[in-house]
Amino acid sequence: MSCILHIETSTEVCSVAVSQDGEVIFHEENYEGQQHATLLGKFVDEGLSFADSHAIPVDAVAVSCGPGSYTGLRIGVSMAKGICYAREIPLIGIPTLELLCVPVLLSDKLPEDAFLCPMIDARRMEVYTAVYDRALRPIRSVDAKIIDETSFADLLDQRPIYFFGNGAQKCQAMLTHPNAHFLDNVQPLARWAFPLAEKAIALQDFKDVAYFEPFYLKEFVATQSKKLL
Repeated sequence: MSCILHIETSTEVCSVAVSQDGEVIFHEENYEGQQHATLLGKFVDEGLSFADSHAIPVDAVAVSCGPGSYTGLRIGVSMAKGICYAREIPLIGIPTLELLCVPVLLSDKLPEDAFLCPMIDARRMEVYTAVYDRALRPIRSVDAKIIDETSFADLLDQRPIYFFGNGAQKCQAMLTHPNAHFLDNVQPLARWAFPLAEKAIALQDFKDVAYFEPFYLKEFVATQSKKLL
């Protein structure tokens, strides 16, 4: 087990956490909108000071790597890289959609056959989403989807799907299948990243600090547009 600093800035929430041996020992969150540039440095300083004051060496930095807000991800990844350079510790990238699934899985209230569908809001009826089983194996890979009444129909005919994240609420009126379930107030927060970060450490799945870039929504849109040409 390790001590890990976690940074999450992919949506309107800014959050930082420190975990040790699979337990969160510090966390700070702000839900008041896009204040990442102002708050992230303060939260990170508090988290590192907490670890240092308890003589706990930080072994790695885990940062949410998208999809998500271009500005938010850029701020979070830049901060994470700087800490990794300064402290000579490894960088871990946490996929934001997988991170959204963690609190849902930890609640242990899902049927065994349930699929999970995290959604990040884009524009109008578009969301950035994927579908996972309870082991976080991808059933549908990350995609930009315009939601209508037929979305996910083939999967919903097979088993229940739980939709959540800041893009799910606007889809609720469209997805009326009996197997469609919606969970409120599920946010991608730094304090939920520790299971994914611990797994990355066990697998030695680290990012190249010099070249790592997050999964920006605007770059995803550009890639999808080129495919249509």
